[in-house]
Amino acid sequence: MPAATSTAEAAGPTAERAPHTGPIRWIVVGSLLTGLLLAAVLSLVVFAGAPEHVITGSALLGFAAGWALLAVLSAWMTSQPQRWAWVPTAGLAATGLGLLVVAPGDGGLTAAGWVWPPALLTMAVWIGVRIRRALAAGSGRWLLYPVVVVIAASAVGGAVETVGLASDDPGRAMPGEVYDVGSYRLHLNCTGSGGPTVVLFNGLGLTSANWARVVPGVARSARVCAYDRAGQGWSEDAPQPRDGNQAAADLHALLQRAGEEGPYVLVGHSIGGDHAMIYAARYPEQVAGMVLLDATDPYRVGGGPPSAMAVLPSLARLGVGRLPPTSYWSTLPEPAAGQVRMFNANPRGWRNVRDEIATLPALLTQARDLTTLGDMPLVVLTAAGAEDDPARLAGQERMAALSTNSSHRPADAGHGALLDEERGAASSVQAVQDVVQAVRAGTPLL
Repeated sequence: MPAATSTAEAAGPTAERAPHTGPIRWIVVGSLLTGLLLAAVLSLVVFAGAPEHVITGSALLGFAAGWALLAVLSAWMTSQPQRWAWVPTAGLAATGLGLLVVAPGDGGLTAAGWVWPPALLTMAVWIGVRIRRALAAGSGRWLLYPVVVVIAASAVGGAVETVGLASDDPGRAMPGEVYDVGSYRLHLNCTGSGGPTVVLFNGLGLTSANWARVVPGVARSARVCAYDRAGQGWSEDAPQPRDGNQAAADLHALLQRAGEEGPYVLVGHSIGGDHAMIYAARYPEQVAGMVLLDATDPYRVGGGPPSAMAVLPSLARLGVGRLPPTSYWSTLPEPAAGQVRMFNANPRGWRNVRDEIATLPALLTQARDLTTLGDMPLVVLTAAGAEDDPARLAGQERMAALSTNSSHRPADAGHGALLDEERGAASSVQAVQDVVQAVRAGTPLL
């Protein structure tokens, strides 16, 4: 009997601990991975390219499913039921469904930023306490604590982003004016004097502030206008993303409202070059010359459903865009660098990038409507690196062939450096000045 008792006593503690260390670790791992996988599938596949509220709402539903799985399986398969997991399940599911049903716009999502970060931080602290109380040591706590840290960091980042958006005041630093072109207003900033007036077209993800190194050089000898398409910079949002033809009509109305008379020299950087080509095709009588600064090749297929890019506005709500310094966003002098960061680091800036990628196939197709510029002065400036890409170089040469009075020039600067850096901007300014002079003199380009 003593031996049997001794054996039972020795086995007792092991028998009591076994349920605690049984499948609970695998349940924790499986629940976390399931929630992460569902959030990724819903936001990147099922609702790929959807508006911000759909992406965020669907991701929250995926995470809620993971917490629900932890609550159900831990109660069913172990002696350590994690009933507290129903609280984050309910909170995330209710918020996700609310976003999908209410469908708030940018203003509503920004206003909600004053509410959800403190609520999420409170939930993170509460979850941390419940994990310590409900999950035995050695049963997988260490798997859940990093999740708590991520939740808390998201809450802090969301608060920082909300405060940052409130402190950003684009109107205070806005050069130029905004003009009504229908149901929204567009920004236009013109400076300098002397014809023909130069009109600058922004590239993907850029704003009128990105031309800060180019505008002064051009304005010394001609009037120059930088503007923001709908959804960019200081311009208001359009009800729906605009394709190239619609953006050209917007610009035409904007220049008329502002009293800026043509014909114009159109200067486009990156996809701004394609926008310039579309404007020339639609309003040929309003165009006197053109400069394409490493323009996107319209003869190649590009763009499409922005599945991954559509997640970026939601991530920006967590303040990730404010982590890098201003120099990451731009090497322009102040205040332009700060303006570029202000516009590019926030959810609206990334939403504009998403929308322009989505409309890129239509944009390139519409740019091909421009089949000739006749003998109009045209400079095609190609960024460094094209010599290693025959297809890219062929596209640049094909654009230069649009005019019998053209000059195709290689630049000793990268794509972004044509605007951002002094040497690249100087090459861009020279190209514009050459076209302006050729228009004025009625002579061929040198």
